[in-house]
Amino acid sequence: MKSIRLRAGKERSLQRRHPWIFQGSIEKGRADAGETVRVDSAEGDFLCWAAFSPESQIRARAWSFDAAERIDAAFFQRRIESAVAVRARLPIASDAVRLIHGESDGLPGLIVDRYGDTLVAQFGTAGTERWKEVIADALLAATGLARLYERSDASVRGLEGLPEVRGWLRGEGGTEIVIQEHEWRLSLDVAEGHKTGYYLDQRDSRKKFAEVVRHYGVKSVLNCFSYTGGFSVAALAGGAEEVISVDSSGPALARACAHVALNGFDAARHTALDADVNQTLRRYLQEGRTFDAIVLDPPKFAPTAAHAERAARAYKDINRLGLKLLAPGGLLFTFSCSGGIPPDLFHKIVAGAGLDAGVDGFILDRVGAAPDHPQTINFPEGEYLKGLLILKR
Repeated sequence: MKSIRLRAGKERSLQRRHPWIFQGSIEKGRADAGETVRVDSAEGDFLCWAAFSPESQIRARAWSFDAAERIDAAFFQRRIESAVAVRARLPIASDAVRLIHGESDGLPGLIVDRYGDTLVAQFGTAGTERWKEVIADALLAATGLARLYERSDASVRGLEGLPEVRGWLRGEGGTEIVIQEHEWRLSLDVAEGHKTGYYLDQRDSRKKFAEVVRHYGVKSVLNCFSYTGGFSVAALAGGAEEVISVDSSGPALARACAHVALNGFDAARHTALDADVNQTLRRYLQEGRTFDAIVLDPPKFAPTAAHAERAARAYKDINRLGLKLLAPGGLLFTFSCSGGIPPDLFHKIVAGAGLDAGVDGFILDRVGAAPDHPQTINFPEGEYLKGLLILKR
């Protein structure tokens, strides 16, 4: 077994069970891509077993902090069975669920979603890539399913020196799937679209939005960065009479319109607008338009903390415009999915937007990812999605 030794003082994060080891923390030692290494402190004490990644700034990711544990096929089987068992206990109102959530499930770099009878996996690191076939077999065994589609096409693979891969890893067949979420039906193509095909992490927030629309008697809704219209369907389900979905993707908007029809809503209540969100918000402001509720669910502006300053300006601008476009007593449901923007900073950004807009509001709720996208005590970076529900005063 190959080993790496850390520089003096660099063992503290591992002693706190944080799984990342950065390039600058390593004194000596190397291995092949994805190979399991023993990680020792500067004094030679065991710290963890980790997967080595020679191309990444995160040079190794911990599999286990137990010196007696072996990283083999049985290890991955145990971890996967444990993750699947936890999801079975969660109150998830859908037949689509996040089964493996990377570091939170002790499997850094592995994302697995289940859509009905189909699994979709992203192998994002050298370690998961090396164990891909073992992991695939363990996933099918733990779930009893026969189909596994690989969506290893995220940009993070480039940081690991890995090519993009997309296609059937186990099984075959059509990639178009219809899922049930709460009382709605939604469709996706696992071979296309963002992430593994859909944003399962916003499941509970979509339900909350439907409830808020119904409770406050919301009539007009502007859903920005709408993607395939999950929040638009929720707004219609809550009784909204006018819903506008704004996105720069024509195919995503076409699917949003299909979702309106799939759930039996009157197409006249929904408008799909293929346009830039920022320009649209400014145009509506010039026209004197107002809305009873606005959803701001933009893409990731800050993938890391290094991008936080630039991202803060972008978040502030869209929230300033959104707050100004709200009717008195209107509702803003605003989100950040950027890991580089912690919840307290996001609150400050939205507060600054309110000051610039000359608007104040009550924070009715703070929301995050659905519980099948867990955060752990020792891995705060897992808290990537955060949202505020604001009632304009």
